[in-house]
Amino acid sequence: MNHGALIPHLFRTEFSKITAVLTKVFGFEHIAVAEDIAGDTFIAALKTWPYKGVPKNPQAWLYNVAKNKAKNYMKRNHIFSEKVLPEVSNATAGFEEMKIDLSDQNIKDSLLQMLFAVCHPSIAAEAQIGLSLRILCGFGIEEIANAFLVNKETISKRLFRAKEKLRLENVQIEYPGEPEIGKRLETVLTTLYLLFNEGYYSESHDSVLREDLCLEAMRLMYLLVENESTDLPHVNALLSLMCFHASRFAARKNNNGEIVLYHDQDETLWNNELIAKGAYYLHRASTGNTVSKYHMEAGIAWWQTRKADTKEKWENILQLYNRLLQMEYSPVAALNRTFAFSKVYGKQEAIAEAEKLQLTNNHFYYTLLGELYKDTDKGKAKINFQKACALARTETDRQTIEKKMNDL
Repeated sequence: MNHGALIPHLFRTEFSKITAVLTKVFGFEHIAVAEDIAGDTFIAALKTWPYKGVPKNPQAWLYNVAKNKAKNYMKRNHIFSEKVLPEVSNATAGFEEMKIDLSDQNIKDSLLQMLFAVCHPSIAAEAQIGLSLRILCGFGIEEIANAFLVNKETISKRLFRAKEKLRLENVQIEYPGEPEIGKRLETVLTTLYLLFNEGYYSESHDSVLREDLCLEAMRLMYLLVENESTDLPHVNALLSLMCFHASRFAARKNNNGEIVLYHDQDETLWNNELIAKGAYYLHRASTGNTVSKYHMEAGIAWWQTRKADTKEKWENILQLYNRLLQMEYSPVAALNRTFAFSKVYGKQEAIAEAEKLQLTNNHFYYTLLGELYKDTDKGKAKINFQKACALARTETDRQTIEKKMNDL
């Protein structure tokens, strides 16, 4: 890989690691300093590597430069260094002794501790996702703005306010103590679940699937299951769910970038290795006495990896949806349950179930009704597809619905 492609790749993978470790050393109130040093490290690579060549170990080169830049910054900024190293009377000796540990284990610990810090309950969910994308995934402000369909200024202000809140709350970069870790873990899982969903069904105008968002959520989930204190059944269940969904990425959009619905997907494009991983983590999730919504959703996703359209499959999916809705109601889950209901009891029965929901501001609701009516009443099917088209948020969704109308 030449330096033109390598540096952006390394920025995505290493920026967050350097930032997390330096923030842990400096404290959350100095996160901007940590981000600046991490950014300057990559600027140094851009200036050096085209002329001197890519070093044999690019990662080690970046870590070494980041350490030196951190120490140089502290030497130049005595007020800053007195706050960070207050116990050191001889400042120069302190800089040399200062340990910036960029070992693999400390990087993993720092990333997880940072994840718990940015998922502090004092800041809103959208800010938690934004900070996770920025600090833990190395996303630029413009990329985050595109993911949320807002302008860069809005994202910059949102992230600034969130960082200020964490600074004022004096949030530490550390694992919360018991029982706080249990409460905070729920927020962490919700953040990663939303991050994955943001990628899996993207409302960006230029993409129906943001695989990069999904893969970043999965990367952080792997850190959670590898850590003894967070390797819990519902954590494994959520990772299992992500693996099952990710296994269908290649089949989920066509060559024109348009979404391919589940029943039209080419199952030979499904990733069997990821399906096997999903089954492995679902098995690991089966220990203990508690069952979470992630268990239910992962179970549904497992059955959906069985392409055969059997009654047993849909009966099991319907039962899982029933339990999921008892645990936590959501309109999307209710709509998906109605589709499973139609596969078990027929479309006429399902129409009555669907119309009970009255989700009249949701284009998926009218799309489902259009599907249920299309074999028995093409007029009603068309009316529902037209309503769905008017409510659709993306051009891709409109194209998909228009195709259904044309197929009538």
